[in-house]
Amino acid sequence: MIHTTLAASTTENCANELTHRPHVVLAIDSFKGCLTSEEAEKAAAEGVKEALPTCDVTTLPMSDGGDGMLEAFSAALNGNIVSTEVHNPLMEPIKARYAVVGRTTAIIEVAEACGLKLIEPSRRDILHATTYGVGELLLDAWRRGCRKFIVGLGGTGTSDCGRGMIEAIRSRGMRERISTSRFILASDVTNPLYGRNGAAEVYGPQKGATRADICLLELRARRYASENRVAQGGRDCSMKPGAGAAGGLGYAFMQFFGARMESGGELLMKLSHFDERVKGATLIITGEGAADRQTLMGKLPSVVLRHGQRLKIPVALIAGRTDDTDELSGAGFSPIRCINPPGLSAERAMRWQTALSNVKAACRNITIDFLKENNCV
Repeated sequence: MIHTTLAASTTENCANELTHRPHVVLAIDSFKGCLTSEEAEKAAAEGVKEALPTCDVTTLPMSDGGDGMLEAFSAALNGNIVSTEVHNPLMEPIKARYAVVGRTTAIIEVAEACGLKLIEPSRRDILHATTYGVGELLLDAWRRGCRKFIVGLGGTGTSDCGRGMIEAIRSRGMRERISTSRFILASDVTNPLYGRNGAAEVYGPQKGATRADICLLELRARRYASENRVAQGGRDCSMKPGAGAAGGLGYAFMQFFGARMESGGELLMKLSHFDERVKGATLIITGEGAADRQTLMGKLPSVVLRHGQRLKIPVALIAGRTDDTDELSGAGFSPIRCINPPGLSAERAMRWQTALSNVKAACRNITIDFLKENNCV
């Protein structure tokens, strides 16, 4: 991470305070399937410094609870990443990571144990995929003394409503003990467990579910929620916003552990003291793999934009693909840049080295154009 002195000027007074060095903050989400947040920001920082060597640059790895959550939250909280053996969605042994902050807080990215990325497309089996490994991660963190859990929900290849996770914990006689812990869920998903906008209907197809699979998963979810409602004296979290996150893991965490759901982006902003660290910056550059009108529905760049607007700092947006640019511009992003030149194939654009080079070039050009336009150099 690059830490530098905060400059006192913003674009409003940049021309009148040339004694202060321009300061660019990078708050870029991962480019899914291509670059992590840290990789994207390293390339972006090189581009900014190439355009203006005297510019101060601060990198703040970002995540809304999905891909890259572990690294982003761990970096923000100075966590120590450890690993343990768990089972993947097909109950095969793998190594999975989580982070420990201090002595009592664990940062869990559930995709480390039940991620879609862990199983090759030809072997995916949504009807039997289990979250058992997530329970094993929690158990290992508990044994290390963790009693507070920050859990990122995203990128899963499962839709078992968290049944596997609960089974792993219950089989070791630990459910009551772990239920006394504090759980905070990081996600931008607001779907309920079942129904037209539920976990199976909305996210099942992304995980390889057929129409018949979705119907069966929907039936299982309704039955599981009904069983738990009876067993727990009427308690029912199935319709709470976010219950459908991560194939129903959101439901299990809320139903059994009383977990609280928070916007992943806002949670990271709070934990990393984002506003304090960017105050007085000249420009913030944010980004994600694909930007369109859905970006404005609580995704990480929109969270960054809100904070930038509150602090009166311009926010630029980069993405591997951009659509609905009029809406994005109307919301306040300026400039908006697609990092990929016209005609570049999707297959080539997704190559790691190509993506790094294009992020670097986009941020170099943004820096040159923005600082010239605002008479900062």
